[in-house]
Amino acid sequence: MSAILSLNAGSSSIKFSIYRYSDEPSIVVTGSVSGLTASQQYLTFTSYKPSGEVLESIKNKEIECPDHDSAFRIFMEHVDSKAGEKRLVSFDDIAVVGHRIVHGGANARPLLITEDVYHELDVLSDLAPLHNQHALDIVHSCIARLPNAKNVAFFDSSFHMTIPRHIYTYPIDLDVQKRHQIRKYGFHGLSYAFIARETSDYLGVDYGNLNIIALHLGSGASACAILAGKSVNTSMGLTPLEGLPGATRSGSVDPSLIFHYHTDSSRMSTTLSKDIHLTVAEDILNKKSGWQSITGTTDFGVITKRAFEEKDELAKLAFDMFVDRVSMYVGQYWVALKGSAAALVFAGGIGEHGTELRKAVIEKVSCLGFTIDDELNAKASADSDVIIDVSKKDAELKTLVIHTDEQLQMAKEVIALQL
Repeated sequence: MSAILSLNAGSSSIKFSIYRYSDEPSIVVTGSVSGLTASQQYLTFTSYKPSGEVLESIKNKEIECPDHDSAFRIFMEHVDSKAGEKRLVSFDDIAVVGHRIVHGGANARPLLITEDVYHELDVLSDLAPLHNQHALDIVHSCIARLPNAKNVAFFDSSFHMTIPRHIYTYPIDLDVQKRHQIRKYGFHGLSYAFIARETSDYLGVDYGNLNIIALHLGSGASACAILAGKSVNTSMGLTPLEGLPGATRSGSVDPSLIFHYHTDSSRMSTTLSKDIHLTVAEDILNKKSGWQSITGTTDFGVITKRAFEEKDELAKLAFDMFVDRVSMYVGQYWVALKGSAAALVFAGGIGEHGTELRKAVIEKVSCLGFTIDDELNAKASADSDVIIDVSKKDAELKTLVIHTDEQLQMAKEVIALQL
């Protein structure tokens, strides 16, 4: 059996999926290791029969796993240990490994990973410090452990290479921008590609005529305006830091804010700000900000519970702040699509499971015509369907929840590329 392995390395987790290599890739094994930046790590593992029935399921098994490479090793050892008895897959079955790489620079298409490509992507790690290096560590592991497999990089930034120049250009020196490849890139592209295709099929709209506003809301969050099936604007920019706040990221803030971070003076000077080095500033804005800095937790589900059940003031502040920022992008992208959006789509961990978040956002943007059915919304998080309509009956504009699948999107692209 020829197989495709899709790997999705996040900042604190890694997801794995193995598919049968066929015109419509079918799942063989899926799993994840979470908690890689915490004191305890957990393994989730599910294998499937060819019929789609679950063969084996492990959920949140405590393991010792200090880094992404160890997580990959544990997953593959578990797969290989089952290969003979239950005929899942073995190392030799894997023909292609698809790697989700957050930042691909100006690359508009996937790339077969060679030594030169690997070094090119390594240079881009500075632009996505929470993700790219972890993904490249896994690439290195795959080359060592799966020497006969092709490794392909799928870039989250590729989907946004259709953004017009006047939007992707920053109002700074053009020569500097060209020399350092500074521009709005955008991310979560694999998720948005999956969302766009699924929404097109669900609505019965030709992909080339699809106009939607999509929200990928998780510990890293972004919004995207999709016009005629193409990204025309997105909230993240040169790096994933721009745009919406996240679990530990600040999102867009006044650029001079960082110079005020370590001083009580309202009159800034070079002397007062001399200890704020670029690396320190980057660490503060990427890893020590976001809703964690306000509430003490990165778990938005915990924040929501505290806000609504415990009436925690700071949790409600973080919740309201996120709702406000998301709603503002919906309004902005409604204008970008000239009011022609057929649907507002929620995806990502918070988008898919945040019942209260969806309701609050729709209430703020209801003036645009979006609606939400409270009963359908309450059931959506537990629904196993890929796409769920939570808008009110006969609503002209749809409010949809999509269980996005970046690993499946990579597998489908592997098949389309005939690798």
